[in-house]
Amino acid sequence: MIARDFSVEGKVAIVTGGGRGIGKAIALTLAEAGVDITVVARTRKQIEQVAGEVRQRGRKALAVAADVTEEEQVKGVVEKTLTQFGRIDILVNNAGIDTYNKPVAFIAGAKAPGWETTGGNWKKPLTLVEWRRVIDTNLTSAFLFCQAVGPHFLKQKRGKVINISSNSAELGAPYCSEYCASKAGLSAFTRCLASEWAPFNICVNAIGPGDTNTEMMAQYMKDPEVARVVLSAIPAGRLAEPREIALLALYLASEASNFMNGQTVYIDGGQLGRGAGL
Repeated sequence: MIARDFSVEGKVAIVTGGGRGIGKAIALTLAEAGVDITVVARTRKQIEQVAGEVRQRGRKALAVAADVTEEEQVKGVVEKTLTQFGRIDILVNNAGIDTYNKPVAFIAGAKAPGWETTGGNWKKPLTLVEWRRVIDTNLTSAFLFCQAVGPHFLKQKRGKVINISSNSAELGAPYCSEYCASKAGLSAFTRCLASEWAPFNICVNAIGPGDTNTEMMAQYMKDPEVARVVLSAIPAGRLAEPREIALLALYLASEASNFMNGQTVYIDGGQLGRGAGL
């Protein structure tokens, strides 16, 4: 039966950045489909709330507050999940932070297209601390979780890794160098890890959302001019909904996607097809 191919009933997933936005939508959508969830983020109140919503959907949930850039804390999340559930089948590396909207360098008058979306930050060069924070959160965290979960997946000879990249991995948006680099790196990491793990029946894929209707995006969309610029770059004329991203994650978590490996699947309302950045 077709439905059986898409079933994830009884599986266990770790979802990082699961307290809000896309991560929350993925956690709840997987729970609706029968998955027990470990919800991971730094803000305990948010992940406890999501864990409660998972339980309301009839599934087990574990909320673990952790800094996804700290190796020992990441190992702790994996150990707690194995202790609680006895297995891990799906890893969703969703934790991430947005761009600082700053140029690599600045001199007076060096205003590039796209400055409208920066909130005035285009006059402040990106710092090394800011660069490293975005790279560590968006890219290094995925490496740490894959390294921690990897031995378990390799031993059981199955597993699904879903990295949340971005269509920014393919765009050269001004004032977003650290963010675009982190997401391009995540897509490259996805391809490399798929090559390593495919012989062990482990699928490693990524989703590249475009601009999505989350709390993080809402801060930009409050400004009518920014909203106009953002929406004008999307042929569909609207933001994605987190649920739409989550449904793609559900497919990648299921047996239906067993021959898909090393791919970044973009879901952005046609933005990359047009070839337009902000």
